[in-house]
Amino acid sequence: MPKESRAESAYAWWRLGAAVLLATIGGIGLWSIVVALPAVQAEFGVDRADASLPYTLTMLAFMVGGVFMGRLADRYGIVLPVVIGTLALGAGYVATAFARELWQFGLLYAILIGGLGSCAVFGPLVADTSFWFDRRRGIAVALCASGNYFAGTVWPPVLQHFIATQGWRTTHIGIGLFCVVTMLPLALALRRPPPVQASGGAARAAGGLARLGISKGALQFLLMLAGLACCVAMAMPQVHIVAYCADLGYGPARGAEMLSLMLGFGVVSRLVSGAITDRVGAPLMLLLGSGLQAVALMLFLQFDGLVALYVLSAIFGLFQGGIVPSYAVMARQFFPPAEAGLRVSLVLSATLAGMGLGGWLSGAIFDATLSYRLAMVNGIAWNLLNLAIAGWIVLRLRARPMGMAGQIGA
Repeated sequence: MPKESRAESAYAWWRLGAAVLLATIGGIGLWSIVVALPAVQAEFGVDRADASLPYTLTMLAFMVGGVFMGRLADRYGIVLPVVIGTLALGAGYVATAFARELWQFGLLYAILIGGLGSCAVFGPLVADTSFWFDRRRGIAVALCASGNYFAGTVWPPVLQHFIATQGWRTTHIGIGLFCVVTMLPLALALRRPPPVQASGGAARAAGGLARLGISKGALQFLLMLAGLACCVAMAMPQVHIVAYCADLGYGPARGAEMLSLMLGFGVVSRLVSGAITDRVGAPLMLLLGSGLQAVALMLFLQFDGLVALYVLSAIFGLFQGGIVPSYAVMARQFFPPAEAGLRVSLVLSATLAGMGLGGWLSGAIFDATLSYRLAMVNGIAWNLLNLAIAGWIVLRLRARPMGMAGQIGA
């Protein structure tokens, strides 16, 4: 095998850079509806819960599409799903610009932007990246998974500017064209197949499952439930911060800045957590991240001043950013390498489904109470479920020590 095709090689890092760019551009599908929510609500004349429904449908479609794209990547390599996703994003954004009813808008977002588009540059790309790194898999996976946070940092202020000056429909057409022009060349740059995996990868995964004492199906369910729960909690600040600021009289532009700040610090958190994961293991990192997110959510209950919300946005991003990459590393630790695309996509898609469910629940609670306070409490309750699952996994592994602390598999 040529030296440049090996794990941890210079090519592996170059490839990681291309993957991060793809995830950053294609990740716009996770945030454009968040920024456009006030404008969409006003144009279609609906309440907050109904305006949040397209986001929820998009995240649920993302979950289903992510599983399909992950399986496609396992069988045919990463290029095919990324090309399909790129073309779907282009078609989806142009088509939504011509939607005349909210149900049309939501359906197009769900099928094209979520179910075929952005999902292709999240779980499948993370799984593909994991094949190119061994000793530094934690930091590499965290960096690739940060693509959607880079998207959340870069895109909201840009989108808010163009929505305010050009309208959301024209902005969506521009997004679609930009995605196709920039993402197709990056997708074709990933044509080289990953290095051959070590033969002991499946055996190490089986050993990890034996320590937990549960089946692959049971662990997959637990990881997906944990991902769903943590992101229902995560959705309250991330999905509704723009609308929350508008309700408080600070304006949607302030909210878009806070979202950008939140996700910018989330990138820092993901990189730091990736380095920590390489040292202490993904289960312990998940437990730490879940506990810190609960603390940040509780702080939102106490403060709603303009300066305080900027500070809390940074704190929230710094506290919760390391959670999602932990799931991907754990999937690679406990499942065979041949199933990486499917398993990683399943658990990461569940986190996006949690974002969708949490976004809708928060909107529904707001409509019922005209306040986001109970929505915060709802998020904390879901976070406690995630914390319980993470704690169980850590305690289970410590109860059956085999000298595997921090090991992340092959």
